[in-house]
Amino acid sequence: MTESPAEHSADVIVVGAGPAGSATAYHLARSGLDVLLLEKTAFPREKVCGDGLTPRATKQLVSMGIDISEEAGWLRNKGLRIIGGGVRLQLDWPDLASYPDYGLVRKRDDFDEQLARQAEKAGARLYQRCNVGAPIIDDRTGRITGVHAKLGEEKTPVTFHAPLVVAADGNSTRLSLAMGLHRREDRPMGVAVRTYFTSPRHDDDYLESWLELWDRRGPQDRLLPGYGWVFGMGDGTSNVGLGILNSSSAFRELDWREILKAWCASMPADWGFTPENMTGPIRGAALPMAFNRQPHYTRGLLLVGDAGGLVNPFNGEGIAYAMESGQIAAGVIVQAHARATYAQRELALQNYPKVLKDTYGGYYTLGRAFVKLIGNPKVMKMATQRGLTHPVLMRFTLKMLANLTDPTGGDAMDRIINGLSKVAPRS
Repeated sequence: MTESPAEHSADVIVVGAGPAGSATAYHLARSGLDVLLLEKTAFPREKVCGDGLTPRATKQLVSMGIDISEEAGWLRNKGLRIIGGGVRLQLDWPDLASYPDYGLVRKRDDFDEQLARQAEKAGARLYQRCNVGAPIIDDRTGRITGVHAKLGEEKTPVTFHAPLVVAADGNSTRLSLAMGLHRREDRPMGVAVRTYFTSPRHDDDYLESWLELWDRRGPQDRLLPGYGWVFGMGDGTSNVGLGILNSSSAFRELDWREILKAWCASMPADWGFTPENMTGPIRGAALPMAFNRQPHYTRGLLLVGDAGGLVNPFNGEGIAYAMESGQIAAGVIVQAHARATYAQRELALQNYPKVLKDTYGGYYTLGRAFVKLIGNPKVMKMATQRGLTHPVLMRFTLKMLANLTDPTGGDAMDRIINGLSKVAPRS
């Protein structure tokens, strides 16, 4: 049966059904717009991730109507356990009006599908195994008006048309590159590598972060620019991984999979982080940070999530910002759609990058400064040895790193962080 061209046209095309794309499609569909959600793979599918969600991401799941109960398979966590400098500090998530006081854990192969199905329930039309290639560009205006794609196992060539397209196709974002949007080299980049082990630590109700990452394989121990994590999955396994920054020469010269193996081998034997307990291969993925691709709107194309480099440079968190940017983009698109003239619609759409910069710009600038600092091993060593012995300072640091403050009516810590974010440049 051949599909009518009408089925390949919509108000908005969203390319990529990760957290950013599915959140965008969900909020657009809820507002009554006709949305095509195009995903190159088929669910369930694997993605490299720590699987740990902060209260910021939890809030977004609640706003999408996702059932986050334990009965539905979600594991809750109370906060963050920080280990470094010979100190072990357990910090609860802050008690805020703006965010819940718990985080969640869920495997990405299952997590992404839940969000995509929720977007479908809201009315978005999901196409799986839909590999998007080149944009369709109007010769007269230079605007994107759709995409070419290959659909299904047979890779049938199809075209999809819409006056607006959202790039939610991750760090590689072929769509953005095809529209001439390249990565900014002056922004930090990270890499995450992780694997799973069967482990008695699987039901831990705190996310665990190791601030000192030592490479002990050479003649001299070396402190690396990054952190390690252990997240219990509640299903008999633990997600164990490393987040590494590109802020030092070690970034390119080291084999991070080997570093992860060596780091796991240094853990207590009864945790079970041994090769025979590994349930899958070590996988890696890039973490594009601090608006590393701009502009976030141009000629009918909006960038959300990793495509726009929205990963938090302080902690490598991407899911919360992917979903938030999707919600922001959807709000802007809905307002633009209701305008009567092209000029008015364009005026509304041009506001999207401004809203992103107002929301995250100052905070990300602070994060870029933080990345430069911790790229210096001496600074990192001093910070872990001295900072971790001050619980009040660490509570402040947790709020800062996880971007968890109340914008109004918060405590003194909230006011300091919000104030610093306001005065920092929003580039």
